[in-house]
Amino acid sequence: MSTASSLQRYATIEELQNKEYDLLVIGGGITGCGIALDAISRGLSVALVEMQDFAAGTSSRSTKLVHGGLRYLKQFEFKEVAELGKERAVVYENGPHVTTPVWMLLPFHKGGTFGKLSTNVGLRTYDFLAGVKRSERRSMLSAAETQAKEPLVKTEDLRGGGVYVEYRTDDARLTIEVAKAAIQRGAVLNNYTKAVNFTYNDAKRITGIIAEDLIGNKRFTIRAKKVVNAAGPWVDDVRSIEGKQAGKHLILSKGVHIVFDESKFPLHQAVYFDTPDGRMVFAIPRNGKTYVGTTDTFYEGDPRDMDIKQEDRDYIMKAIHYMFPTVQVTDADIESSWAGVRPLIHEDGKNPSEISRKDEVWESKSGLVTIAGGKLTGYRKMAETVLNTIAKELKAEFGIDSKPCSTKHIHVSGGDIGGSQNLEAFVARRTEKGMELGLSAAEASHLAHHYGANVDMVFSYAQKRHETIPQGLYAQLLYGIHHEMVVHPNDFLIRRTANMFFNIADVKAHKDAILDEMTSLLNWSVEQRECFTADLTKEITRATTAL
Repeated sequence: MSTASSLQRYATIEELQNKEYDLLVIGGGITGCGIALDAISRGLSVALVEMQDFAAGTSSRSTKLVHGGLRYLKQFEFKEVAELGKERAVVYENGPHVTTPVWMLLPFHKGGTFGKLSTNVGLRTYDFLAGVKRSERRSMLSAAETQAKEPLVKTEDLRGGGVYVEYRTDDARLTIEVAKAAIQRGAVLNNYTKAVNFTYNDAKRITGIIAEDLIGNKRFTIRAKKVVNAAGPWVDDVRSIEGKQAGKHLILSKGVHIVFDESKFPLHQAVYFDTPDGRMVFAIPRNGKTYVGTTDTFYEGDPRDMDIKQEDRDYIMKAIHYMFPTVQVTDADIESSWAGVRPLIHEDGKNPSEISRKDEVWESKSGLVTIAGGKLTGYRKMAETVLNTIAKELKAEFGIDSKPCSTKHIHVSGGDIGGSQNLEAFVARRTEKGMELGLSAAEASHLAHHYGANVDMVFSYAQKRHETIPQGLYAQLLYGIHHEMVVHPNDFLIRRTANMFFNIADVKAHKDAILDEMTSLLNWSVEQRECFTADLTKEITRATTAL
């Protein structure tokens, strides 16, 4: 039986070996998890392996927006804007606890990238293409209204602004909620499990993989009729298992974000603004913090070993001081930061910002289906595209019937709260319940927003107490281990809670106690404890220090 408990990890590995699956997915980012959910909902048997943790690559290090692709209007990618704009509403309704509508301010200045006419036309076109509902359609502001909306915006040569709705998300939590939804329907997923080779039949068609459990250091075979490569930045690495690959290949674009406490950068309105070099940057308030990004530069190397350079910080700092001249932040005010890569399909002669974010699917002679490119917002449609192809092949080659795609109406785990319109009432009721257990109103409300319909299970762990770990954080840790496949402290502190980025003081205060508790619950060896501690220390340093 499929499970999301780390305590049942080796039972999951046994299950992966015990049958031939209709589909095996390599990659546990948002694309791979979306494919798993789509496939299992069509009635196919599904397995998924991820060599790191779920969302450890691009899917935890984005700008954390499920957005409609306004920037693509500049590149005349109207179809992309239409699809992404409509899809973000689906993502929101299927998981309203992890996706929140926020009004975005787009100020325009004399001599800037945007003017009144271009902003008005652009946002009006965006509303039309994206099918934006009436209550979220754009409006235009005068210079005085723009300044009143966000007083920190540069007033010199300010001509006005436009406001429109974007959807803020927790990208890593969206990914794990999609993964859990797939597991709840019967898919078998495992993290820290690497595809190291393919298996083949006599016709040299892929029949599965040789996988390595990177925690237990053992190899085993997973059999499957079809294999999908959805490894994000590592797509080409997976393809190279079969030897040198010709044709399409990825190019990686590095994006950096930096985080301030609101006391240092008291932004109250999300802002999308142009920089001196013509690029666009976001500044977004979130839970008492303000984060700003992103850079967009080519990156070569393994994204797992990517550091933030001083020039990355300098670029964002210059952008902040350009648009928010009264905000006198320095490097010393940066609380945390993160860097990630966008896996783009290479286009000759284009810089990172010019390369299309469109997804593409192709298949090798041996039958390996690869999907690359794309955006967080479009994960469900990307999965649908892949599964439509695979369903036809399964029918033609094996006589296997499957249902049509139904994920447009499937809630992610925690998303079934009675619709987005019921979110605040749901949170209010659960906040009262949490307070009855001894949590503060702020803690209980945060947990309800964070876990949605799963918060009752989190609250069941809140009845347990730890000597030094705060009640709410301890409940999250226990829930993460038992229900969200938390194997490594970084899984919990970066991807299940986002504390590494938005509450790093808590990370530093409680990391030792968390390590002790995980050592006990997961029965780590001395060597594992030392390795995991070193990995956590490295990530804390990486988040707080530029090289």
